[in-house]
Amino acid sequence: MNAMSGTPSQDLKDGNRLEFVVRRDARRPEIKKAFEERFDAKVDKINVKISKDGKHAIIKLKKGYSAEEIGMRIGIF
Repeated sequence: MNAMSGTPSQDLKDGNRLEFVVRRDARRPEIKKAFEERFDAKVDKINVKISKDGKHAIIKLKKGYSAEEIGMRIGIF
């Protein structure tokens, strides 16, 4: 199952968050599972917002995991 798609961005105010555009019908547990399997990192919290350009998941990582490192791995920096 692919709950995540699109281009991620990093929240620069808190270096341990990443934002992804996700499928409109994706639920938090699906997003968490897809993220943890794809990036081998543990999720602390997921916030979801729906805007006219799609559904966005703001993913906060647990301590010990770096959003910056994941961002570099997937090429957003």
